[in-house]
Amino acid sequence: MTQSRQSQVSLSDTPYYHCISRCVRRAYLCGEDKYTEKSFEHRRQWVVERMHYLASLFNIDICAYAIMSNHYHLVLHIDERPNESLTHEEVCERWCLLYSKPVLVERWQSEPTTSEAENKAALTIINGWRGRLADISWFMRCLNEFIARKANKEDNCSGRFWEGRFKSQALLDEDALLTCMAYVDLNPIRAKMAASVESSEYTSAYERLLPCKNVGVAQPQEKPSDLYHKKPLFGFIGDDNQNETQGIPFSLLDYIELVDWSGRIIREDKRGAISSQRPRLLSTLGLENDIWLSLASRFGKDYHGAVGSLEALAAYAGNTGKRWIASKNQLRLH
Repeated sequence: MTQSRQSQVSLSDTPYYHCISRCVRRAYLCGEDKYTEKSFEHRRQWVVERMHYLASLFNIDICAYAIMSNHYHLVLHIDERPNESLTHEEVCERWCLLYSKPVLVERWQSEPTTSEAENKAALTIINGWRGRLADISWFMRCLNEFIARKANKEDNCSGRFWEGRFKSQALLDEDALLTCMAYVDLNPIRAKMAASVESSEYTSAYERLLPCKNVGVAQPQEKPSDLYHKKPLFGFIGDDNQNETQGIPFSLLDYIELVDWSGRIIREDKRGAISSQRPRLLSTLGLENDIWLSLASRFGKDYHGAVGSLEALAAYAGNTGKRWIASKNQLRLH
């Protein structure tokens, strides 16, 4: 039975979620369509620009992403805390850059003589928007609807572009987060679309390596205003940034080293050039090389719904009203 998204998200257990959206029919998100001989490579930039734009409006951070030919991966971090500090006007300004403003809210903003009942109704609407600004379902909806409309217009067709719902996966601890991020960043290398991290365009690892690359710029259709600023990818706070309280609890250099090392091994034609130097993060996690490579290669296939230790899975099950979580989702790192 399909579960409601609300029953799959528990911010008391984790703010980190892995999301996947896949195209229906033989629709191409990106890449070369061998049937029509058309190229859809330009659509990758649509996705990157849109998700960065949405991250600047929502209280949601992007930890990792990979834009593939008929699907994409996102690892998101939800931060509810800024929601409470936003004024009603700020919430309106953000949300109305995405959707049209109801007449009732316009009257609340411009007419001080609006009745108390109308004031209350307008604030109810605005507080609903406030909750949506920290909701991955609304983030994904705003992303997927925008891409579907542009793609269907370009293809001169109508109907579904995406499968019914995006898939989400709760990442319950640091080990699950790190493994999932590496799995996402290694997607183009596993698919043999790229030979190395440095050449894996439209992934978060590539963006982190090339901060000056012109990615994530708001398009004119987005109605950019003074409010818009490109929010950077969610940062790493290991080593040099240990004073930061919000961020991914590892070193960026260690993470890039791990992904690069893994990618060289995963690429069969690169086996002769593998560095014998073991990445530091593997020792930190207490992982054997073969176990890590299996996790980084099959994470998306072998783990579903929620991923973490047995203790974390048990707590998540209790908080989401489930009786149990499949034991296969236990990430056995040690």
